[in-house]
Amino acid sequence: MKSILILLLFFLGSFFQEKNPLEIKILRSEFIYDSAPFPECHASTLVETNDGILAAWFGGTRERNPDVSIYTARLSNGKWSAPEMVADGVVDENLRYPTWNPILFQNKPDQLTLFYKIGPSPREWWGAYKTSSDQGKTWSSEVKLEEGFLGPIKNKSVILPNGEILHPSSFETDKAWTIHVEKSDANLENWKKIEIANGSFNAIQPTALFHPDGKIQLLSRTQEGKVGVNWSEDQGETWSRMQGSSLINNNSGIDGITLKSGYHLLVCNPLTKGRNKLSLMGSEDGITWKELLVLENQSSGEFSYPAIIQAKDGTIHLTYTYNRKKIKYISLQISE
Repeated sequence: MKSILILLLFFLGSFFQEKNPLEIKILRSEFIYDSAPFPECHASTLVETNDGILAAWFGGTRERNPDVSIYTARLSNGKWSAPEMVADGVVDENLRYPTWNPILFQNKPDQLTLFYKIGPSPREWWGAYKTSSDQGKTWSSEVKLEEGFLGPIKNKSVILPNGEILHPSSFETDKAWTIHVEKSDANLENWKKIEIANGSFNAIQPTALFHPDGKIQLLSRTQEGKVGVNWSEDQGETWSRMQGSSLINNNSGIDGITLKSGYHLLVCNPLTKGRNKLSLMGSEDGITWKELLVLENQSSGEFSYPAIIQAKDGTIHLTYTYNRKKIKYISLQISE
């Protein structure tokens, strides 16, 4: 009887360990700001700097309005700084375009880059960036990417083992959505575009995960109800044809990271319609996913366009749009 009891406890323990692979502790959960000089906001991004966590997003009257600009705020010594406008789409005194989807990225130890898009719509926008040598306190003048390149569209760029930078990108037309990747060197020079077979999917806004033996996985937002998946085994030079994953997608933005341990995290809306639920998912192989933490689950509202990073100390930091009125920030301690 005793041996049977021990065996039962062993199997129960294995079951619960499999069901809950990680221990997650919420360290902070708050809005980045209480008030701001704009009524709506969207599409946040994060990066760790020597002076704390820096966030950026676009804010203005409403998405697509010409007054929509890029703002930043920094979490330092336990407090967020006030939102500061750092980029806009002003052409001259008579013409102004909205800005879109900022991405913060540390391309070199002494250089931080802020990518963003400018234009009347995603079908007509162009890519631009500014750089900072003081951790985002001041920014350079705007640099427009060369024709045919947009840079990272929503989710962060990643540095490959060979030193190249992989920029997950996509393009929208009235007929189709397609993903691709762009590559540059650390100086943001020598750009090239690599096409990807999208198959039957209309997909945009990919995020990159890293796997053993140099494999890279892209997960993308699609119109087809599932997160799209592509794989590369040669540092992003060639890619498999897009397939559907086991992850539900509501045609809204996602973002993921591969932890230092090799475990993968993805923030998404696990819904077929609506953006009123947002969850943190986890996977050991990028194929089978488990819901680890429900971030939002309300009867209505919009909780969307997440961004997620892992800091040097191992903590997880994420932001997302909260009803288009605020940007919510959460930090987590995850123990495997």
